[in-house]
This record gives sequence, structure tokens and C-alpha cells, in this order.
Amino acid sequence: MARIIEITDFSDPQLDVYARLTERQLQGRDEHVTPLFIAESPNVILRALDAGYEPVSLLMERRHIDGAAREVVRLCPEIPLYTADLPVLTRLTGFPLTRGVLCAMRRRPLPCAESVCAGAGRVAVLENVMNPTNIGAIFRSAAALNIDAVLLTPSCCDPLYRRSVRVSMGTVFQIPWTFLGESCSDWPYPGMERLRAMGFRTAAMALRQDAISIDDPRLRAEEKLAIVLGSEGDGLTDGTIAGCDYTVRIPMSHGVDSLNVAAASAVAFWELGRR
Repeated sequence: MARIIEITDFSDPQLDVYARLTERQLQGRDEHVTPLFIAESPNVILRALDAGYEPVSLLMERRHIDGAAREVVRLCPEIPLYTADLPVLTRLTGFPLTRGVLCAMRRRPLPCAESVCAGAGRVAVLENVMNPTNIGAIFRSAAALNIDAVLLTPSCCDPLYRRSVRVSMGTVFQIPWTFLGESCSDWPYPGMERLRAMGFRTAAMALRQDAISIDDPRLRAEEKLAIVLGSEGDGLTDGTIAGCDYTVRIPMSHGVDSLNVAAASAVAFWELGRR
């Protein structure tokens, strides 16, 4: 039986996770806050539950309790379920709930890169990708297009940011991932050495004149390939490109100079994920 709690006191500390904690605080960087993240929409919450994430509380429009979120409610009978009509929830959170359902969930300790990449043949490495929307879109493409794992440099956006999770449609819970190091000094070295120690050849996605085409047969012939993608504005750093085994370009037409990193990732994953 659901523990339904009608919202009457906006200052209730139990609602801080939805209304007052920053993404940084949710990550547990404040020692007084348990590391959490927010999953939004019934489908995304169900994928997180399927992946074994532990729910802490729910916040949803009253009409969804016996409607769109019925299965979520059934699977989470012991946790508090805070509810009200949409205008009240919008006032509480400061924005309209896209799907009317939020779930606070506990973060899990991140595995090491070696564990994430065990048995992987194709992995994506994201360097300095800071936009949550791009992170979510890249994860969705990775899950759909045969990428076995995603590694992020320490300066990347957290894949469990609310917007990243939502844009990924919950695929962030389906594909293994972790950060490749703990500080910016861990990339490109020693991060690059760790990839090589795991048996990966590296392919830097960069629009350089000396780059090979993405359909070069040598790339698909590689047993283990790490596809390295750079930041939204500047792309990969010179040091990263120099350290990779291949520099790879997606041929452009009509005078277009580049693709957004999320779009480029989908093209790269489609072409290089087939093996």
C-alpha cells in the first residue's frame, strides 16, 4: 500500500531533494546530504528500478497515482509518495513537471573503468562534454547502436543529472559507465595508458586534414576500439588527438564544418559499432 502524503507544507525538509538541493548537493558533495539523483517520468523510473537503483521517495501529480505511474507506485509501496495537483507541484519545484512524476533514488558507488570495460569491444570516451542534453543524447545513441560502455573524463557533466537522465530516456541505467579518473590531471594521461592496458586502440573523432574517413576498413577490423569524442565548442584537445592511434573524420557536405557532438556520436556509433 502506497504511503501517500498530501503536500501542505512547502518547507518540509523531505521535499528539499525536489525543491531546494542543487545538482552538486545531490551528488553528495555536501557531507550532510546522502548522494541522490532524480529520475523523471514513469518509463525512466521503471528502467532505474529494473537496474536495481533504490528509490527514496516519489513526487507526482495526484492523477498519476492510479494512472500513468500506477506500476511505479506498485513497485515502491514502502517509500513516501508526495502528491498534489500540478499547480502546487509547479510552485514547489519551480518548473512544470514534464511527465508529472519524479523519483529520488540513491546513487551507487561508481565502478572502475577496468570493470566497466571487461568484455567490451566498443566503448565511447567523452572528453569535456558538459551539456546535460548532449550527455543524455549520447547515452541513448550508445545504448541503441552497439556501444558496450561509456567512459567520461572528470570534467564531463554527470550522467545522473536530472536532464541527462531524462534525455537519455533511462538508457543511462542500461549501459555501463564510469568516470575515467578522479581529477582533470588523469586525462589524457594516465587515462590513455589505462585504455591501452585494457587492449583498446583509440580513435579520435576530429576534423583534421590528415584524418582517415570513418568508413576506413581498418577501424572496423579493430577487435577493441575506443571512440573518443570532444567538447561541444572546441572538440578534442590537441594532446588527446596526438595520443590516439587514429584520427577519424565524418565526411561533410554543403559547406557544413562539423556536427554537434551528440549527432556526431550517433554517426560514429552506427558506423564503428558494427562488427
